[in-house]
Amino acid sequence: MADSSSTGLTLFSPYKMGKFNLSHRVVLAPMTRCRALNEVPQPALVEYYSQRATPGGFLITEGTSPSDQSAGFPHVPGIYTDEQVEAWKKVVDAVHAKGAIIFCQLWHVGRASHQVLQRGGGSPISSTSNAISKRWTVLLPDGSHDAYPEPRRLETYEIPQIVEQYRQAALNAIRAGFDGIEIHSAHGYLIDQFLKDGINDRTDEYGGSLANRCKFLIQTVEAVVEAIGADRVAVRISPAIDHLDATDSDPIGLGLAVIERLNKLQQNIGSKLAYLHVTQPRFAANGLVEFDQDEARFMRTLRNAYEGTFMASGGFNRDLGMEAVASGDTDLVSYGRQFISNPDLVLRFKLNAPLNKYNRETFYTHDPVVGYTDYPFLAEQ
Repeated sequence: MADSSSTGLTLFSPYKMGKFNLSHRVVLAPMTRCRALNEVPQPALVEYYSQRATPGGFLITEGTSPSDQSAGFPHVPGIYTDEQVEAWKKVVDAVHAKGAIIFCQLWHVGRASHQVLQRGGGSPISSTSNAISKRWTVLLPDGSHDAYPEPRRLETYEIPQIVEQYRQAALNAIRAGFDGIEIHSAHGYLIDQFLKDGINDRTDEYGGSLANRCKFLIQTVEAVVEAIGADRVAVRISPAIDHLDATDSDPIGLGLAVIERLNKLQQNIGSKLAYLHVTQPRFAANGLVEFDQDEARFMRTLRNAYEGTFMASGGFNRDLGMEAVASGDTDLVSYGRQFISNPDLVLRFKLNAPLNKYNRETFYTHDPVVGYTDYPFLAEQ
């Protein structure tokens, strides 16, 4: 990374993200927690997000389903019914009462699902009919794991219907009071299944060339922007991450192709998106992996290409986050696991205080307290 003294900025420097004034740059990353029983946010979610809200802080929800086809874990929240919208209002109100800003991440998993997670027991949908390899397994409602099934390849005429689901979910999010939405286009989920040439084997207008593979994402962004405004819309990508077999032959080329199109969209409408959220190559399913200079250059290349607010995630601790902001390599840093076990992470970072250790075994359980809202605050220790 660049010289950490180059900007004088820290994680605790204020930042203006479009029309939102942030008091610091420590962001709650979107993380699946499986506590929304029957896909409806429960009172536990109100407490969980409120615990992690700070005045002028920024939170992104766990991945939230835009339709009854889009869940890939049991008991993840949706935002496609009135009941879900009403339940989310309580979460949003609690976060706003703390003076924080919150976006809803819209998450369609595509082939990373299972028949038991699909309404009606149908096959999951994707850009392809090839299943995720046996290297990966899907968590089922009874706590067991199974292989991912063969998905159903979307017909060309069906893709605009999926775009419409995102558009309607974005409108529902605004109705629930959210300040904006993040379109999850990363980590091997549906949109990433179109972006990555290691998955997308289509021969229609959504496959083959980079332009074609980017088409579904850009159509979705355009539809959502038209519905709720660019300053309330963000995009997350992970060109170099192979989660769920999401590989690409040219990750930097893919990342730059997406960014070129997002920049052009912003220029055409005369307004910027809220931010671009990029998972850096050091991210791995089991934690931090070695981060070399090639990967640092990868992130810096994308950061320098994007004309707008840049958020980085994946394997950051306090010092790495401070360094990334100070060197100008990112504007904002999103934290996942450390925020799970430290609801007052921002305060602990400010004081450079010790952190609670997280318990991986409770990440995806359904208990509304244990491993969810019972991690202690610094003042309680």
